[in-house]
Amino acid sequence: MGVPNRICRRVGVAVWVAVSLLACAAAVGAADFRLESVGARGGLSASTTGEDFYQAEAFGNWKLPWGWDLGKEWHLQSRFDLSLGWLGDSGHAAAIGAVGPSVVLGRERLPVSFEGGVSPTLMSRHEFGTKDFGSEFQFTSHVGVNWDLAAHWRLSYRFQHMSNAGLASKNPGLNMHLFGISYLF
Repeated sequence: MGVPNRICRRVGVAVWVAVSLLACAAAVGAADFRLESVGARGGLSASTTGEDFYQAEAFGNWKLPWGWDLGKEWHLQSRFDLSLGWLGDSGHAAAIGAVGPSVVLGRERLPVSFEGGVSPTLMSRHEFGTKDFGSEFQFTSHVGVNWDLAAHWRLSYRFQHMSNAGLASKNPGLNMHLFGISYLF
């Protein structure tokens, strides 16, 4: 099987997962599936090897109908995340997009929440000069903290790791620090 066929199959699986999540959420009830926030974030690589990468993206987060009360006013909420943006170094750039689930842990009346998730990710290129990510198809995992600054505004920080999870022979990965601002609905 050639590289284009493998990429098409992986993109197909990612699209299938995304559509399945959306269909399940819609089947449970439209009132429980709603746009939570939209925003922008950007940042730089966490590398100390001198390979500087930068990323900027727009994102949207949808609240899914599944959540769990953990007692003592703590709540774990499922979410569906979508982002589209740009990834580059000093001489190369690529479009990048990710879609997938995440969870948010928060406490009532506390403006701080914590999140984590994993998303299939697609890049328009995987070679950036001497840095080769091995494949256009990647997985991005993240952990982060949010601060609800005002009724409709949130500041956020996330540490994320992107790699192809061993699906290609080269799998160097990329760690990023990203800072964001979003509007809450």
